[in-house]
Amino acid sequence: MESPHGQIVELTSRLVAIDSVNPALVPGGAGEGAAAAFVAEWCAEHRLEVDVVGGERPSVIACRRGSGGGRSLMLNGHLDTVGVTGMRAPFEPRVEDGRLYGRGSYDMKGALAAALVAAAGATGLRGDVIVAAVADEELASVGTETVLEHVRADAAVVVEPTELEVAVAHRGFVGFEIETAGIAAHGSRRDLGEDAIVKMGPVLVALEQLEARLQRGRRHPLAGTGAIHASVIEGGQEMSSFPARCVLLGERRTIPGETLADVEGELYALAPGAGVRIVASREPYEAPVEHPFVDLVRRAAGVADVVGAPFWTDAALVADAGIPTVVFGPVGEGAHAEVEWVDLASLDRLRDVVARVAADWCG
Repeated sequence: MESPHGQIVELTSRLVAIDSVNPALVPGGAGEGAAAAFVAEWCAEHRLEVDVVGGERPSVIACRRGSGGGRSLMLNGHLDTVGVTGMRAPFEPRVEDGRLYGRGSYDMKGALAAALVAAAGATGLRGDVIVAAVADEELASVGTETVLEHVRADAAVVVEPTELEVAVAHRGFVGFEIETAGIAAHGSRRDLGEDAIVKMGPVLVALEQLEARLQRGRRHPLAGTGAIHASVIEGGQEMSSFPARCVLLGERRTIPGETLADVEGELYALAPGAGVRIVASREPYEAPVEHPFVDLVRRAAGVADVVGAPFWTDAALVADAGIPTVVFGPVGEGAHAEVEWVDLASLDRLRDVVARVAADWCG
């Protein structure tokens, strides 16, 4: 019989080898279909009940049924990845010096593999252990939204990478677009033209000033400060014409206590007279530190303190559905970077911790 460690390495390798770049994030991306089909087949082979939901953006709900009368536990991880620009052989998993390299190894197919192996090995429990392998976490999280329409749980662990620390808070985000308008004209006709790109200059300066104020401002004890940055800017049509339009895409990271209305007010203040549009937004996440489930995960992980995460995760959606939720995952580097790896020993540790949590919680 293959060892749990061998199972995790093999399963992570096979998942990394499947291109599941988010097509809404990267035009032409392969999407989650092949990865979801593979996970569903693996789960069925390991005697888990399987349901595939979500249509063209599929997510897998796999359940190890308990004998009845116990509390249920959800383990949540995502199937999709960001793009692979600049990567060398992103879908060719490589193991070297205790690390597994490849796109999605750290963020977060290794953790999903550990959760699947833990669920497949769960025995003698009264409550159900549910693995939600979801689509679209890297952009709009339609996968977890769909899963929550089909299944509930009494508690959840989102197995995003946390370096084996127990995270109970993270920042939210607001994606925004600011548009300045000019008047198109020949570049020699200052009397007729109006430069939309120049109009964006004060907006960029104001954005930089807001970022400085945020860094000096209110700090959440776990999630840190809010932040804002410009992401993409485009405008104009050719060198010899005044540009009629300039568009800036940016992102505002929010901490618990900050609202979408707060951010909209900031954006209108820094770009008076410009067009402002909210592209996407998600609320921050914060779990009560004193909750018994948080204490259980902390004890199972053998850590004294809890932490916050700087990035957004589906934990915010799961917690907002009324499910006590923590974030706990492996060690590695390179999320969204050109070189990505996950520490294999930390995947073993993740499997052991979630198995211990399941044994206690679902008992």
